[in-house]
Amino acid sequence: MSVELDTPLAVRRTAMDLLARREHGRVELTRKLRQRGAPPELIDAALDRLTDEGLLSESRYLESFVSYRARSGYGPLRIREELGQRGLQRPDIELALRECGVDWREKLQESWHRKFGGRLPKDARERGQQMRFLSYRGYPPDLIRRLLSGKGYDD
Repeated sequence: MSVELDTPLAVRRTAMDLLARREHGRVELTRKLRQRGAPPELIDAALDRLTDEGLLSESRYLESFVSYRARSGYGPLRIREELGQRGLQRPDIELALRECGVDWREKLQESWHRKFGGRLPKDARERGQQMRFLSYRGYPPDLIRRLLSGKGYDD
């Protein structure tokens, strides 16, 4: 059963249904509404109104996304890339990452402990494996090197 999104009310209801499930960015919400067959002029009007009413907020979406991905063990580089792919502006992304209150060193350590049991690499192959994993997760190379050197962050 497909819903026709040919009226402003239908587009608004669909957008609100999507927002009720979780926060969305404007670009992401636009894409989802287009996939459901809504015309661009109705989408823009509906999203402008939702933004004016405070129901659609890029800053709330950024905060929610950064928090969720950080809890899932991802680092700032990966999160920055994912948000960029979702059409968010670089300055907004940087602000959200700065203000999120996440201790990236702590998150790096948690991810490392979860995957490798807190075991420092005993040879170059293991070191490469651990570095690749943590790098893929989005942690900065300098933090990874410090962690895997076993010296800590204060040195």
